[in-house]
Amino acid sequence: MAWRGCTGQEAQHESGIFRNRVFGIERPGAAPGVGRVSAMGAYALRRLLALVPTLLFASVIVFAIVRMVPGDVVDLMLSQNDISADSKSRDDLVRALGLDQPMWRQYLHWIGNIVLHGDLGDSLWQGEPVARMVLARMPATFSLGLMALVVALSVALPIGVLSAIRQDTAADYAARSFSLLMLAVPSFWMGTMVMVFPSVWWGWSPEVRYVPFSEDPLRHVLNMLVPAVILGMALSAITMRMTRTMMLEVLRQDYIRTAWAKGLDERLVILRHALRNALIPVVTLVGLQAPLLIGGAVVIEQIFALPGMGLLLLEAVNQRDYPVITGVFLVVGAAVMLINLLVDLSYGLFDPKVRHR
Repeated sequence: MAWRGCTGQEAQHESGIFRNRVFGIERPGAAPGVGRVSAMGAYALRRLLALVPTLLFASVIVFAIVRMVPGDVVDLMLSQNDISADSKSRDDLVRALGLDQPMWRQYLHWIGNIVLHGDLGDSLWQGEPVARMVLARMPATFSLGLMALVVALSVALPIGVLSAIRQDTAADYAARSFSLLMLAVPSFWMGTMVMVFPSVWWGWSPEVRYVPFSEDPLRHVLNMLVPAVILGMALSAITMRMTRTMMLEVLRQDYIRTAWAKGLDERLVILRHALRNALIPVVTLVGLQAPLLIGGAVVIEQIFALPGMGLLLLEAVNQRDYPVITGVFLVVGAAVMLINLLVDLSYGLFDPKVRHR
């Protein structure tokens, strides 16, 4: 070995260099932090590869469940006296839609087109590619979710921190009561009340015409503000309580008492030492709430007539449009998994001790 015959300290140093080189943590001559970046990149690659079987398993469940929903798309088409349905018998229509094949064969055909061509199929009613329909609705849903997340964090973090550092005061009781109220009030009820009561009392209601961000950014933000606030309040309640709980736990740690004893400024102790260490569970919670931001937008988009994926999914369920339903679920599932991956990668920003290997 290169460190044979060296002193204990030198041998330990040489052993560390050898270990880092062997495991690829740090290459000779590399800049500081390169090993950490490569380790995080390897971790991200492993997590991305792990998404493949997860998405595959989720696609099997969604594909099977949507076809077990009561009702038949063929019966709906025939009941609406569609011209194409009138000109064919029921068997011909089933064959034309590709529903005469066994379910396992339909699934293999569907998943094969996704893997080989990136094709989510065509809508049974419009005949339009599902990928195009989802891409057209995606900006509204993600814009609503992003704004709701900003609203939730803007409300939850300051109030949660204030509630913790002013424990058992009037501000603490008010914050806890507010969080309980937001947890108890459903977002769909709040959205309905916002649409109904102002129009009855003051003759005003929020504008329901969607304006794309590329067309008018300011008007887009103003139109999305009310539904984003309503959707974000439910998330802010649980995030606020988690922030308060973790801040109370961190504020009792010895290093916080040491910081106070050294005479550091309160803002420095709270923001630099306490809040940063309390944020990891909060970030985890926010990642777990991602499905609510996307899935909870279904009702909000219906109330405020936002042309997002939630409204598309609701229309597809009513029409039993199987390719659209499975396509939306697959895209939403992939988005949620990627969001949770980003949440895991962000841990290193808040806690330097975290290493992804």
